[in-house]
Amino acid sequence: MMKEILFATNNQHKLREVREILGADYRLLSLNDVQLDVEIPETQDTLEGNAAQKAWFIYDRIGINCFADDTGLEIEALEGRPGVYSARYAGEGCSFDDNVQKILTEMTGLNNRRACFRTVVCLIVDGKEYLFEGRVDGVITTEREGAGGFGYDPVFRPDGQHQTFAAMPPYLKNGISHRGRAITKMVNWLKQK
Repeated sequence: MMKEILFATNNQHKLREVREILGADYRLLSLNDVQLDVEIPETQDTLEGNAAQKAWFIYDRIGINCFADDTGLEIEALEGRPGVYSARYAGEGCSFDDNVQKILTEMTGLNNRRACFRTVVCLIVDGKEYLFEGRVDGVITTEREGAGGFGYDPVFRPDGQHQTFAAMPPYLKNGISHRGRAITKMVNWLKQK
């Protein structure tokens, strides 16, 4: 079983979250750990395409088994937006808060608040690509709730829960989140190697 794996991301929030999900079974390497300071491209029009583009970009440079992810919030009333553009929905260089505000503004007065978070993880092991998907369904709240998490967490409440992701303790969020589900599928696959 592979005990050390590189996460091809510059997002410190994602690194912390995935470290919590993996626990003590794996040593999660960051790009800093391998002295790689690069801007990773993300120019595809699907979550699968972006995850693969990011993972191959790093693998091709250093040849270390690695994985990357891409996540999108898909809102029914907005015809699936922001989707693959979730990280930059309010424009290039926007903040998490800018994105959340744009969503809340666009959804003002809308009754259908159904949405889902999807994460696709692309794992590259010995030059072969493997994809894992995690999904969680829920609703967009009418206002922000909670100070934890990142991104759209303050306005996404998963089905069956009374809190948004941002109001949940990390162990609870990670146990039911889209990223948690995708990473768990990847880890279960790695355990069989």
